Amino acid sequence: MDVIVNGQTRTIEAGETVIGLLRAYGLEHKMVVVEIDGAIVPKETWTAAGLAPGMKIELVHFVGGG
Repeated sequence: MDVIVNGQTRTIEAGETVIGLLRAYGLEHKMVVVEIDGAIVPKETWTAAGLAPGMKIELVHFVGGG
C-alpha cells in the first residue's frame, strides 16, 4: 500500500505499524516525533498504531551536538 512519508510516496506492507516503519528507516531507537495526518502519535502507541493507504506521515529525527 502507498503512504506519504516526509512528502515522498512510499510503498509499505499492508498491516504495517508505526514502529515497523521506524525500523525500516533505522529510527526505532532515535529521538523521533511521528505525525500522521496532522496529529502527533504518542510513542507508547507506536507498536499498535496501524498505517493505512494514503496516510501522510512526517518523521522528525532530532540530532544533538554542539
